[in-house]
Amino acid sequence: MAELKNGEFGVDMEKEKILWTDRKRHTIFALPISFTKYTLTETKLIIQKGFFNLREDEIQLYRVRDLALSQSFLERIGKVGTIHLCSMDSMTPELDIRHVKKPREVKELLSKTVEGCRKANGIRTSEIIGERGAAPGPASLEHDHYCPECHHDHE
Repeated sequence: MAELKNGEFGVDMEKEKILWTDRKRHTIFALPISFTKYTLTETKLIIQKGFFNLREDEIQLYRVRDLALSQSFLERIGKVGTIHLCSMDSMTPELDIRHVKKPREVKELLSKTVEGCRKANGIRTSEIIGERGAAPGPASLEHDHYCPECHHDHE
C-alpha cells in the first residue's frame, strides 16, 4: 500500500454530477451580482456565501420535507423567483433559494431529485412528514410557533 502525503486522499474522491447551478440575482435587473452561489447535485444542495469569508452549507436532499415558490412583482418582472425549502436538517431547517432564474423549473427539478433520493435511501414520505407536516419525534415539540408556508413549527 502506498504511503499518503499530507493533503492526499487514499480513495478517489468521485465528483457528483451537477444538475443545476445559479447565483442569487438582484431583483430589478436580474443580474447575478452576488456572492451567493447555489449548486444542486444528485444527492445534495450546496449553498456558498461570501467573498472574503466563505461559508458553505449543504443539505442532503432526502431530508427535504417541503418546497414552495414565491415571486414578488419585481421578481416576476425580472423573471426570477425564490424557492422556500423546509428540511429535517438540524443546521438548516429552512432555506430560501433567493432570486434565481427559471424558478418553476428549478423547483420542479429539485422536487424530482428529492423524490429520487428518498427512493434511493428507502425513505417513505410518511417517515418524513408527521402531524401537521412536522418531523416525527420530540424535536418537533421544541418549537414556539407554526409556519403555514412549510407546515411545521419554528423557534
